[in-house]
Amino acid sequence: MAIDPQLLAYFRRQAEQYAGLPVPVDALARRARFAEVAASSVGPDPDGVTWTDLALELDGRTLTARLFRPAGTGPQRLIVYFHGGGWVIGSPETHHTVAAMLAADTGCAVASVDYRLAPEHPFPTPCDDAVQAVQWFAGQRAALGFDTDFLAVAGDSAGGHLGALATQQVNAGAGRQVVAAQLLVYPVTAPVLSTESYRAFANGPGLTRDEMAWYWTQFIGADALALGAQHPDARINLMAQAPQVQPPATVIIVAANDVLRDGGLAYADFLVRHDATVLTIEASGMTHGFARLQSDAPRAREWMQRAAQAFMGLLDEA
Repeated sequence: MAIDPQLLAYFRRQAEQYAGLPVPVDALARRARFAEVAASSVGPDPDGVTWTDLALELDGRTLTARLFRPAGTGPQRLIVYFHGGGWVIGSPETHHTVAAMLAADTGCAVASVDYRLAPEHPFPTPCDDAVQAVQWFAGQRAALGFDTDFLAVAGDSAGGHLGALATQQVNAGAGRQVVAAQLLVYPVTAPVLSTESYRAFANGPGLTRDEMAWYWTQFIGADALALGAQHPDARINLMAQAPQVQPPATVIIVAANDVLRDGGLAYADFLVRHDATVLTIEASGMTHGFARLQSDAPRAREWMQRAAQAFMGLLDEA
């Protein structure tokens, strides 16, 4: 499927900028390169959106989150957001514009969590951070001035994985839908590198098969990755076990030209089989990472607006 011309132009500019420079090989170098690349796509905050950083006092550690509030009066709904980056790179700063635009597009407050990263903090640490961050925000809704009857999660790529597993774990622990909705953007759903989309888009752009294998290895190790679809832990393979609580209303948006496309579609089918209301969007012309490139490609911006509208439409119907 043809890739959007403006996205292709973006990838060409990046290739030209870094031509001849060594390819980052370790986590620290990859984080530094990604932060530099991401900074070029940070746009101005949407009108009326303000933000502040919060400290989350969790068990034995303190995390931070960047909280975006759109203009408006009265208690707002809250979305807890997890950034992408293969559990290894990325931060609320690299995904600042994604969260700010999501707040503007939905009218919800968005809390972007700075969870700990592999390989310094491998599985299950990012998962534990995600679960406890959602629980913390659930308990702080009144104090922060949010609607106490609503909580949602969202995330892109590996952040979509963390958001989905946090939803499963938090709701199962409570025995009810504490998390009432989720918006998953080209989520990682299982340690499977052999789908048709992995074969078709193994060399990118946006994300390659080899890069995804490296990220999985930093997160869970080579032996766990080798289990693939047979991995029994639902914190790693989101489809390993039936959910204990009916999954919440979900919007999943995948990029048509992305190694992760088929995994996202498979997870949508999994949720439907377990009685969730699911709306799936396949973004034509898009590649992995397009949510972060809304300032570079108008079509990417349109797809994310469509996802936000679908998300709010699901909530209105609930």
